[in-house]
Amino acid sequence: MNANGKVFKYGADIDTDVIIPARYLNTSVPAELAKHCMEDSKQDINAGLAPFSQRVTPGAILVADKNFGCGSSREHAPIAIKACGVSCVIAKTFARIFYRNSINIGLPILECPEAVDNIKDGDTVSVNFDTGVIKNETTGKEFQAQPFPPFMQEIIQCGGLINKINKKFDEEKK
Repeated sequence: MNANGKVFKYGADIDTDVIIPARYLNTSVPAELAKHCMEDSKQDINAGLAPFSQRVTPGAILVADKNFGCGSSREHAPIAIKACGVSCVIAKTFARIFYRNSINIGLPILECPEAVDNIKDGDTVSVNFDTGVIKNETTGKEFQAQPFPPFMQEIIQCGGLINKINKKFDEEKK
């Protein structure tokens, strides 16, 4: 299992209200949430950038500083990120509930402070989830994150915990 894409880099303490503003929580439709992902990012607004959902490309990799996904426990945040086409999130640290919600919906996320410090916005990065190797294709530098254990890889490969449970249920019926 691998990811490869253009980096969109954010700072520290990006909370779930920035990832998906509360005014859009009247839906759980992934495509609708994706339209508003990172819409309230002061970093993007202050830089005069187009909304994240208009700039992001399929396979993109979101890189952030510490405490990414802090705030509420809503699953809407990782769903919005995944629905935008982001293939992986790399951060120095994640809020604990965001980490678990991400795995539960099949969004791969990795903690690797060294990678975050050495990856810039716009770089191209590849990730090998089996080994935990993160490679900045732009600079050639490699970094080691903790690889996912097999049970987490299976959840991610199935597209989330519910899909994994349904798959197991279907297999047992045969």
